[in-house]
Amino acid sequence: MPAPFLMSRVVSQVLALSLSLSMCSGTSTAQAAKQTATDPSALAEKGIHLAESGRCTEALPILKKSAPHAPDKAVKLKAGLATVSCAMTADNVDAALGALQWLNREFPSDPDVLYASTHAFSDLSTRAAQELGRTAPQSSQAHELNAESLEVQGKWDQAQKEYETILQQNPSVPGIHFRLGRLLLSKPNPGPDMAEQAKKEFEAELKIDPNNAGAEYVLGELARENQQWEDAIQHFGRAANLDAAFGAAYLGLGQSLISTRKYSEAIAPLEIAVKLEPENPATHYNLATAYSRTGRKQDADKEFAIHRQMTQKQPQDTPQ
Repeated sequence: MPAPFLMSRVVSQVLALSLSLSMCSGTSTAQAAKQTATDPSALAEKGIHLAESGRCTEALPILKKSAPHAPDKAVKLKAGLATVSCAMTADNVDAALGALQWLNREFPSDPDVLYASTHAFSDLSTRAAQELGRTAPQSSQAHELNAESLEVQGKWDQAQKEYETILQQNPSVPGIHFRLGRLLLSKPNPGPDMAEQAKKEFEAELKIDPNNAGAEYVLGELARENQQWEDAIQHFGRAANLDAAFGAAYLGLGQSLISTRKYSEAIAPLEIAVKLEPENPATHYNLATAYSRTGRKQDADKEFAIHRQMTQKQPQDTPQ
């Protein structure tokens, strides 16, 4: 057989083999691409890689689609955290909140999730505050936000001016008289004059919002401190009626009834206080007192024992 003919057959076979390998390779690549497109874990991994490469614009749509459905827990967690990070970078609040919602549902105690949630919500809060200050700097909401910030810093006088500015603009804004009264009582060494001024603020709040249980409760505390028992009973009673879960209001009511020697009447609110605040020693002590004064010795002994157990100091470990 002539050499050129042999060479031609070899070349043809090589070309055929190359074409076959190329077709197989193309099929494998297509299959791999198809698998990546349909497998949530593989798609999530792709999104994670893009996010880690700083390509959040490409990564975010992939992560939003795949991360919640990835069957591998480790991949799911990593993809969810990457979603939050990319969403915050892209200022996509809906995507960030959506990812945080399912991450906290499925990984409620994971340190990374809690850390990411803390920073994301803090960042979102800061952005919202800045937007409020930019778009409506003279609004009551902006002044209230400033006042709250100043309170946290202990700048009582400056915070007071912010609240007073709101009331000058609109004296009927709900909640501001209450906040101002609370601020006055929070100042170091408020004194009787300040307490009286705060009382007027709480009373003004109730004229605007008669359903403010907090204002009723503080008025009850102020009356109790001044041994104005009937006023205290009225305010604590209204606070408890307005908020059935207000354990401190029931306790204050029970304490005030005991102070007026209305022991039988004190039992019902104190029993509710014990149910609402079982870890508060004062609820058990006052209920025990009411039981004792009405002849219910066994019940009283039980509550006194709980109170002693809760208040006694734990013994120090003895060195070996």
